Amino acid sequence: MSEVLGGYLPMILKGMIVTVEVALLSLLLSLILGILAASARLYGGPVAKAIAASYTTVIRGIPDLVLMMLIFFGGQILVNKVGDKFGWGYIDIDPFIAGVLTIGFIFGAYMGETFRGAIMAVHKGEIEAGHAYGMTGFQVFRHITFPAMVRHAIPGFFNNWLVLVKTTALVSVIGLEDMVYSAKVAGDTLRQPFTFYVLVGGLFLLITAVSDLAMKWFERRYNVGGH
Repeated sequence: MSEVLGGYLPMILKGMIVTVEVALLSLLLSLILGILAASARLYGGPVAKAIAASYTTVIRGIPDLVLMMLIFFGGQILVNKVGDKFGWGYIDIDPFIAGVLTIGFIFGAYMGETFRGAIMAVHKGEIEAGHAYGMTGFQVFRHITFPAMVRHAIPGFFNNWLVLVKTTALVSVIGLEDMVYSAKVAGDTLRQPFTFYVLVGGLFLLITAVSDLAMKWFERRYNVGGH
């Protein structure tokens, strides 16, 4: 196997680690943005609701690749123009940071809609019963709203996660040495692109399989569909 891959397997596996790191950090950022967006849409004032709605609309309307290019190249131009005014030296934006920010920003909008729908799906009678029992607002959220929200959000959350993982392939376009970038280098060098892209496809499927196991555990943990 190593002979067929021409010694490029370690590079591919190293690229896989980069892919997973980008995915996990992007997921963390998307969760933060998603919670903020959902809260703004449901509980914010008119300005907050308008900003959150505009955020989700823009993300849905612009292709992911275009956003990646805008943030990486456009962001670098903007940062250095500001830097010129303040006397900073040239700043080279790291592709890893640009990739995480872009993907996290994109999926923050999708997570926001997932969380908003999940919160709206919580039966109002359960919340009213908590208040009637004498719980504070925080206790109602912790013991009633949050567990019920998670139960409703799990399917959409994991669907977003799987799409997010596949979206990480875009970071190869801006020069980050993930496993797609590594596969291209190896395939071009040995003139066997099919072999390496099949390998990368298998590694993405491995991540998906592990994610499916995690989803089943969460479904059992929170009893999806239960009452």
